[in-house]
Amino acid sequence: MTRDNSAEGEAVTGRLLILEYEQVKEEQRARIGFRDNLLYATLAAMAAIITFSLQSHGRPELLLLLPPASALLGWAYLVNDEKISAIGRYVREDLGPRLAALVPGRPPVFGWERAHRDDGRRISRKRLQLAADLLLFTVAPIAALVVYWASEPVRAVLLAVSVTEVALITVLGVQIVLYADLHRP
Repeated sequence: MTRDNSAEGEAVTGRLLILEYEQVKEEQRARIGFRDNLLYATLAAMAAIITFSLQSHGRPELLLLLPPASALLGWAYLVNDEKISAIGRYVREDLGPRLAALVPGRPPVFGWERAHRDDGRRISRKRLQLAADLLLFTVAPIAALVVYWASEPVRAVLLAVSVTEVALITVLGVQIVLYADLHRP
């Protein structure tokens, strides 16, 4: 292969890498919007379940709908949040270096992908986000269960359902903590 063909091949590869970058960033933007809307959907679902429970002549067993709704929406939130992070990691660790290797002098590419992670307050923000996620997706459903358990009478079959829901919410809470990304860049 001649030098001209090699340069032409690198230019084509570079354009393809830029195109791939644009596509993964578009997916990341879409996932961010969807993830953020899941917070509002969770709050709306919780409000609807609580309202329905209160309007149904004090039927606290309807609160047992809140943990599965929280778990379902929380899992969707967690999966999207992880994919958002995975895209950023892919750009930083794979796509960026491959593109930089094509450029003479190898200047940094996609600097924002690293720069925003270098903020000194990133860890405290991530901890606050973790607390908010746990509050919404685990503490609120457990509080609904406590209200149900405090009501009279608690039927055995629904008690068994509620204990299963505690396990479900616990698994979700553990996963939220594991994926919190609290480490430094």
